[in-house]
Amino acid sequence: MPLEQGCIQVYTGNGKGKTTAALGLALRAVGRGLRVCMFQFIKGSGRYGEHLAAEKLAPLMTIIQTGRPGWVNTKDITADRQTAQEALVQAQELLASGDFDLFICDEINGAIGFGLIDVEQVLDLISLKPEKTELVLTGRNAHEKVIEAADLVTEMREIKHYYKAGVTARTGIEM
Repeated sequence: MPLEQGCIQVYTGNGKGKTTAALGLALRAVGRGLRVCMFQFIKGSGRYGEHLAAEKLAPLMTIIQTGRPGWVNTKDITADRQTAQEALVQAQELLASGDFDLFICDEINGAIGFGLIDVEQVLDLISLKPEKTELVLTGRNAHEKVIEAADLVTEMREIKHYYKAGVTARTGIEM
């Protein structure tokens, strides 16, 4: 059964858990028979646990991974910007299609922060959201205009993180 009303949610902040929260929402939606697309900006290489889970939840859950291998080249964003611009066009088409009940733009706020896409482009993307589609935008440092456009904004704030004690990303937890 489709949603009666779709809202816009933003998960931001410097704490861990933004993508994880979006995935929790996706799991809940799939459990109710809703169609979910997670469109990952910046995350261009490697198979994370969510990709393996999405394969098991198909056809209700789809994850589209975009971006170059590795992380954003902050010294020269030319290639990353080109990739993000192409990905944005694909995300716009998928969102506007109405084929999904929940559409997650993972790390789109980070893509704005790195200068890969412009905030005006994200506002244009938001304007394409079908009425009954829930739209989630994740990533650090959400732009004030994105926050204003949202119906719900949650900030994850780091209080303590094991990374500072030398614990690196772990399979099944961070990836």
